[in-house]
Amino acid sequence: MPFLPITKQDMLERGWDECDFVYIIGDAYVDHPSFGHAIISRVLEHHGYRVGIISQPDWKDPRSIDVFGRPRLGFLVTGGNMDSMVNHYSVAKRRRKTDAFTPGGVMGRRPDYATVVYCNLIRQIYRDVPILIGGIEASLRRLSHYDYWSDSMKRSILLDSQADLLMYGMGERAIVELADALNSGLDVKDITYIDGTVFKTAQPDDSFPTITLPEYSLLKSDKRSYAASFRIQYGNCDPFTAKRLAEPYGDVFVVQNPPQKPLSTEEMDDVYDLPYMRAWHPSYDKLGGVPALSEVKFSLVSNRGCFGACSFCALTFHQGRIVQVRSHESILKEAQQMVRDPEFKGYIHDVGGPTANFRHPACQKQLSKGACGGRQCLYPTPCKNMNADHSDYVALLRKLRAIPGVKKVFVRSGIRFDYLLADRKDTFLRELVRYHISGQLKVAPEHVSDAVLCRMGKPRNAVYNRFVDKYFALNKQYGMNQYLVPYLMSSHPGSTMKEAVELAEYIRDMGYNPEQVQDFYPTPSTLSTVMYSTGLDPRTMETVYVPRDPHEKAMQRALIQYRDPKNYALVREALEKAHREDLIGSGPKCLIRSFPPRSGGHGSPPPKAAPKKPSKLPVRQASGVQGKPAKAPIKTRTKRK
Repeated sequence: MPFLPITKQDMLERGWDECDFVYIIGDAYVDHPSFGHAIISRVLEHHGYRVGIISQPDWKDPRSIDVFGRPRLGFLVTGGNMDSMVNHYSVAKRRRKTDAFTPGGVMGRRPDYATVVYCNLIRQIYRDVPILIGGIEASLRRLSHYDYWSDSMKRSILLDSQADLLMYGMGERAIVELADALNSGLDVKDITYIDGTVFKTAQPDDSFPTITLPEYSLLKSDKRSYAASFRIQYGNCDPFTAKRLAEPYGDVFVVQNPPQKPLSTEEMDDVYDLPYMRAWHPSYDKLGGVPALSEVKFSLVSNRGCFGACSFCALTFHQGRIVQVRSHESILKEAQQMVRDPEFKGYIHDVGGPTANFRHPACQKQLSKGACGGRQCLYPTPCKNMNADHSDYVALLRKLRAIPGVKKVFVRSGIRFDYLLADRKDTFLRELVRYHISGQLKVAPEHVSDAVLCRMGKPRNAVYNRFVDKYFALNKQYGMNQYLVPYLMSSHPGSTMKEAVELAEYIRDMGYNPEQVQDFYPTPSTLSTVMYSTGLDPRTMETVYVPRDPHEKAMQRALIQYRDPKNYALVREALEKAHREDLIGSGPKCLIRSFPPRSGGHGSPPPKAAPKKPSKLPVRQASGVQGKPAKAPIKTRTKRK
């Protein structure tokens, strides 16, 4: 199938006199199933609807959204695969230099708060055409939320955008139901019954079980009310048990319907078997293409959803805790397509999803009764009812390895090591070490202090250490020299200077030398962001220490990079503030010397013991779901005692 129309001429050449939907997207147009706009547009096409694509319109010119004229049914709007503010700004609120989702990687082709801006452009020309918004930006801003970049509480994006309906989560079911409803002649204001959507109303229908959240004005003035409200929202993310939520805004309510039910394996296959071009639009060739595609072009999505439920990750709020999977047949079919691609070099870069080694729901109960509301599947310890079994994933990887033309199948999207250890069989870990690592395996301990890990919803550090020992023992057994890529995060809520020093000591003992550090990034609608904005853990309403001061955050980052000469003054100040002067001096356990080295700088020389194993430590986003391609690995050195 050809690409969908991007100009009026393309539309006319198809024999259309109008589009059913005009889809405005903040990213470049890439027809690949790793891009949300590709899935939604192909699903609509499969159901007989005509969709035109307007990619990255000029937000200063309302006519830029009028390429196809008035759509028959409505406009679809998404900010892109990432929240536009995360796309534009680092955690220090500095403007990023490149945009991997724009042709040539050029920054500045979309506005801040892109979904709101695009919708307001539409309203300048079309006052009465239905506008339906979706994607990660809309999904995570569907109710009142703390906005880090403005340091304020923002209203539901449905109100600020002037849109009519919002689709949250993975919207394949919702978009078809909405399209069919509009096509049947229903007024968009009467479409209030579809799961996975949010709508506006003067008064909620009291015939449905509905929880009324605190009023927006109260959330702005009272942090405890916001924490309590988010706890209710977070507890109503399960499609089997969630109730309607109504959030008052004076004379209007924003009402959230329960989430969509998870897709069956057959439905997942149908979505990923659609006729994607698996390429960026050819109009981008002269601009150098779209960098984000290179990260996923030869990767396979095998699952969605995550029962890991890390506090800093928005997956629970967006995709949900129930894992949904594709069949082996569907994945193998896509892999065979890859092999025929002229650019394929024999390497499948990844087989996974949010967490690579989740290939079925955590337990059988989730498929009929939903995820437990009272506890998590893995935290603080794995649930006794959890089905920790990698047999299906191992079988899939073996089949992929056997495809003619495939040299190597890598697992690079990350594994959940506590779930791996819960599996009584070690077959997966053995085969992972032998066949599926490209020299290094990335895992996410995030921190080493149990006090911080508790706030993160991550397993205790002893669990990670057990995994590390087992991993290196298998490498030794197989005569391999492969490294670990640990993701570590500074300044997460709960991290005082004491815990930051504890992390620095761990880095010293393990021989890490990270050149870059990921500071906690408060992205919309995560538990950790609510902790950051309120100083309360919404799960328990306990007070949480939050490092907000930029100088303190700089000290916590510097401790992780204590060997960098430029960080000497910050590290010394941090150690003194933590009353850990014992780590200043010439002893074997000291982080820095008593005085800056003469060679010029303000830092300390490296420790006398030379690290043994080179490794790499990349930077990533704390939110976990925004779709930002991983940066190039960063050189570090690692040793294991």
